[in-house]
Amino acid sequence: MSITTLSTTPQQLPRVDDCGSSPVVALDREEAERRAALLKALADPVRLQLLSIISASPNREACVCDMTEAVPVSQPTVSHHLKTLVDAGILTRERRGTWAWFRLDAARLDAIRGFLA
Repeated sequence: MSITTLSTTPQQLPRVDDCGSSPVVALDREEAERRAALLKALADPVRLQLLSIISASPNREACVCDMTEAVPVSQPTVSHHLKTLVDAGILTRERRGTWAWFRLDAARLDAIRGFLA
C-alpha cells in the first residue's frame, strides 16, 4: 500500500448552534485514514530503531547490511520492516551492487511533522 499525498487542509464543519460553539476543524475520513496508515507504519519498535539508525547515519542513509546486526530480529524481518517504511513513503530504497541502501524521505517526514504539530 502506497501513501502518496497528505493534505494539510482540514475540512471546515458547519456551526454547531445547539451548543453555541464555533465551527470546528476536522479531517475528512479519507485523509484521516491516510494519516492513520502512515502512523501505523511508524508504530513499531523495530521500525523506529531502523529509522534512528538511518537518521543518525551520514547523509541520512544506511545499508541493510549495517542494520541487520543492530536490531534483535532476523534479516528477513528487517527487510519486511524496511519494505513497510518504503511502501509508506518514509524511506526510499536504492540498490548498490548486491546491497540495498535506504534513505529518509525528508518531504514525507516534514508532512508528518506538519500534521502532528
